[in-house]
Amino acid sequence: MSLRLGTPRQKEEKAEVDVLIIGAGPAAFGAALYSARYKMSVLVVGEFLGGQLNNTSEIENYLGFERISASELIGRFRKHVESYGVKIIQDRISEVKRDGEGFLATTKRGMKIRSKAVIIAIGLKRRTLGVPGEKEFVGRGVSYCSICDAALFKDADAVAVVGGGDSAMEGATLLSSYAKKVFLIHRRSEFRAQPILVEEVKSKPNIELVLDTVVTEILGDKSVTGIRVKNLKTGEERVIPVKGVFLEIGFEPDLPFIQNLGLETDDYGFIKVHGYMETNVKGIFAAGDCTDLWKAFRQIITAAAQGSVAAHGAYGYVEELKLKDKKTPSSP
Repeated sequence: MSLRLGTPRQKEEKAEVDVLIIGAGPAAFGAALYSARYKMSVLVVGEFLGGQLNNTSEIENYLGFERISASELIGRFRKHVESYGVKIIQDRISEVKRDGEGFLATTKRGMKIRSKAVIIAIGLKRRTLGVPGEKEFVGRGVSYCSICDAALFKDADAVAVVGGGDSAMEGATLLSSYAKKVFLIHRRSEFRAQPILVEEVKSKPNIELVLDTVVTEILGDKSVTGIRVKNLKTGEERVIPVKGVFLEIGFEPDLPFIQNLGLETDDYGFIKVHGYMETNVKGIFAAGDCTDLWKAFRQIITAAAQGSVAAHGAYGYVEELKLKDKKTPSSP
């Protein structure tokens, strides 16, 4: 389920705002809402509405909603933000550079955006296995989103899910209602997913756990026909026939983009933040999964909270600039 932003491309090729928010997930919407409530002009630029919410179907742990579909929650986020007049553009920021005491951003489509402050809320990008056959069979049996593609494997004899986190558990459980057999492959003997999700997986009679095992190759002709796996304890290798391989092995920061901005990161590439989500670059703030804050507890509610805090930080910075401009005497 990938929801692209429905907002049409703006006619103007230039924009000037107080705050540019890069991203379109919960952190970005949290930042946009609070920035607008601070009466700042705001522009949100992102490729996919909802960010990583697109990788799940039902939400049961967002305050105020006992159960809500991801698509409905995304729609509510958008409607709330747009009610404050915030513009959302479907595009990708390709460059951000210093422009005086503000910033000049350029999008992939060539739009130029001047802003006094920037909030980075780009989330994370999916990890890949990096094994033979992976790239060759993307879209032909290899998928990175169980929620998106599970229905394509209805009545398949067997599929495989690779991973040990929440998304792998959710994916395996969902796929068990479509495919006749699901192999859940994990490199360790213990899972890092929430216990309740692990219990759900173990309760499914058509899910087989293949532990202490890695995928070394994805096999196929016109499409996937199987995977070659290796047991890390015994060294034994075997081929498991499957029609699809769902890689749910987590996410990682978009390091090239982050480095191009000159942002300080931790050893894993996450943006270092402090105070009101400030980065080491004055005027640039960060929020959500791309930051080094609460890495072991990444939730919709924490991402939205970080976005709102980043907006507060950006507001303080913008007000400082405005005050400085007032004190600077005009040129004769």
